Amino acid sequence: MSIAILAHELFPDAAKTGIGVLRYGDYDVEAVLDRENAGGRVSEFVPDVQDAPIVAGMDDVGEVDALLIGISPIGGAFEESWREDVRTALERGCDVISGLHYFLEDDEEFAALAAENDCELWDVRKPHDDLSVSQGIANEVDAEVILTVGTDCSVGKMTVSMELARTAREAGHDAIVIPTGQTGIMIEGWGNPIDRVVSDFTAGAVEEMILEKGDEHDYLFVEGQGSIVHPAYSGVTCGILHGAMPDSLVLCHKAGKERINAYESVPVPPMETCVDLYEGLAEPVHPARVYAGALNTYGMDDEEARAAVEAFEAELGAPATDPVRFDAAEILEAVL
Repeated sequence: MSIAILAHELFPDAAKTGIGVLRYGDYDVEAVLDRENAGGRVSEFVPDVQDAPIVAGMDDVGEVDALLIGISPIGGAFEESWREDVRTALERGCDVISGLHYFLEDDEEFAALAAENDCELWDVRKPHDDLSVSQGIANEVDAEVILTVGTDCSVGKMTVSMELARTAREAGHDAIVIPTGQTGIMIEGWGNPIDRVVSDFTAGAVEEMILEKGDEHDYLFVEGQGSIVHPAYSGVTCGILHGAMPDSLVLCHKAGKERINAYESVPVPPMETCVDLYEGLAEPVHPARVYAGALNTYGMDDEEARAAVEAFEAELGAPATDPVRFDAAEILEAVL
């Protein structure tokens, strides 16, 4: 499928959905929409993903099958300045893929245009209707379950899950990713959007996916969400931890990060505290240890990144790496 990615004024630093799709998605990306960087190319900003031209809007995009909204502001709201591009895409007969909490299918204008032009509106964050509470049986599957957890949101949990699963497959293991967020679902084509699920059903929604895939594969890499110390997203994090009942954990952190995203009054705890929190919270339901760490060193040169990884590894007391910059194999062995 050929797509354009909408990332107005937030590419690349705040376009983690778009970057994730560019790096791991099975799409032919024809263009990225970003008014501020129009005229450039993706490779000028992010050299290790699929390249594409950056344009000002849908009017500058050639023939594509779909427009994918590659950014998601806090709260997942729809920005009205995007409306013209979405409208143009639908008028041209393009499907629209969205990971927002704002459902496009509930927008009267978009729904009418989609029906008129035989387009699909895929609201990725809309869970199915048959979810229920957890039975507490995810640990009964044959697969080993590995969960990425974080010191904060937006530190790379989805990316680490993808890198570990890909590296495991390259090493001959039968491994898949269990997608729990909009980006992972867009990449893998299936999953449950855990941050949109009714709180009573959060653990059950994760367990459902573990039970569906756990006897078909040897290793399940569960995409983590949020952080157990995040004032807004800790409930999602806890639900995934208890629903997945993982055998091992990978702690993800961003180099130099000292404060929780959008909550400057809340410090990121020491790594030892984070490890204790995750292992202690897992213990009563299903014991799991932090066997490795993954450090996001985006924006550093290689020498700075290597030094940061070494410091992180020492603080964590477990093997660590930046699996995008270096090699996920450095921590995969510890995890498996």
